[in-house]
Amino acid sequence: MSWQGWAAILFWALALALNVQIANRYGNARWARVFVPTLFGITLLVLWQGLVRGLAVSPVILPAPSDIAARFVQSLPLLWGDFTQTILKGALSGYVIGCTTAVLTAIAVDRFPFLQRGLLPVGNFVAALPIVGIAPILVMWFGFDWQSKAAVVVVMVFFPVLVNMVAGLAATDALQRDLMRTYSASYRDALLKLRLPAAMPFLFNGLKIATTLALIGAIVAEFFGSPTRGMGFRISTAVGQLDLPLVWAEIAVAALAGSGIFGLMTLAEKAVTFWHPSQRGR
Repeated sequence: MSWQGWAAILFWALALALNVQIANRYGNARWARVFVPTLFGITLLVLWQGLVRGLAVSPVILPAPSDIAARFVQSLPLLWGDFTQTILKGALSGYVIGCTTAVLTAIAVDRFPFLQRGLLPVGNFVAALPIVGIAPILVMWFGFDWQSKAAVVVVMVFFPVLVNMVAGLAATDALQRDLMRTYSASYRDALLKLRLPAAMPFLFNGLKIATTLALIGAIVAEFFGSPTRGMGFRISTAVGQLDLPLVWAEIAVAALAGSGIFGLMTLAEKAVTFWHPSQRGR
């Protein structure tokens, strides 16, 4: 191994020791909660770069971060087009449709108990279906454009949000429900003023889980049919061309998009459920 690999290992060891010291001494400080994971990420990239260069790893097996960054910059228009096709059209539209439908269905299940006995087992069955099995079918039904990817995303995000929302609507205790009945509150009043607010922490748990599922569903669905654009299509063709830096660039875009959407959901959760014990002291 060349000096680059040993230098990367030394940097990793020193950065790890520094991170441990900061986490032990200043773990509760706001700047430390940002600095520690940032330094850890930089350390991983430096170690990756040094080992790939030091061991002379072929870029077909694992490209260096510098090669991925260069390919990322060179392919910005291409990556933006793929991002628009997969994330903004397929994943986001399917996410909104699936989550909205799940919330409305959960309210109906809560209002009419017979739906819970009949609908939830069917939803559990659909959720257990493998995506590689349903994606080709939905592509044949809805075509090769983003609509079929949105349909796959709807199937993937519907059940997790539904289950969390149903559990959230049932989270209020009997004393609270008796109090609403004492006030002669209708089902609508109890739903809007008691049960929906109590269900918000559960709902946001489901929404955050669904963000990851939406990205996975949209990208995987493109492997089974897509126009000449899209992240899944690009990854598939780039692998066939042994253009691994482009593959990793697409993966980086997906990771950044997923982290950004998850972060937005977290901020929305803090704004909506500021009263909940899980948000206190943050």
